[in-house]
Amino acid sequence: MGRTQAFDTDEAIRAARTVFWEHGYEDASLPDLERATGLSRSSIYHAFGSKRGLFDAAITSYLAEIIEPRLRPLNAQPVAPGALSEYFTGLRAALARRDSLSAGNGCLLLNAAGAPIANESAVSHAIAGYRHELNAALVRGIAAHQPSLEENARQQLATVLTSLVIAAMTLARIDNAQALATVDTALALLQG
Repeated sequence: MGRTQAFDTDEAIRAARTVFWEHGYEDASLPDLERATGLSRSSIYHAFGSKRGLFDAAITSYLAEIIEPRLRPLNAQPVAPGALSEYFTGLRAALARRDSLSAGNGCLLLNAAGAPIANESAVSHAIAGYRHELNAALVRGIAAHQPSLEENARQQLATVLTSLVIAAMTLARIDNAQALATVDTALALLQG
């Protein structure tokens, strides 16, 4: 008879997600992951197959618990006219809270994009999927915010706003003031 799992998988994944978010995949050591999760190395390997399996679970958790809730108002049917401004206002608030992981560490996926782990097809696919989902959500938000805007102009604005989100989340790690200024630029574009 197999052993029963004596830990909460979701809590272990969240704890590991924090380690990966703060240190990146390559610099997150197994001892760091063991301390954060409270699991032994053998338990990590038994439950997730490898450090990489735990990282994949952390990405899935990040998308489900961090990204999707933030994009939910932009994916609603129908999208409220103020949802886009609320998205950027919420993003700004998260980046302004110095104690938040986003303010100090940016985006887990975008951090991975600049690391060797991005060469792994599953990781690069998750990063590209996030960018595509973000862009599509922003297109819907723009359509609700400025319904008279032509489709081509809507797509162009979504591309610019997507780039600003990516820039802000990348800058958050090294220059929080510039990350906030980047979000402010997005908000100014929406008011203009």
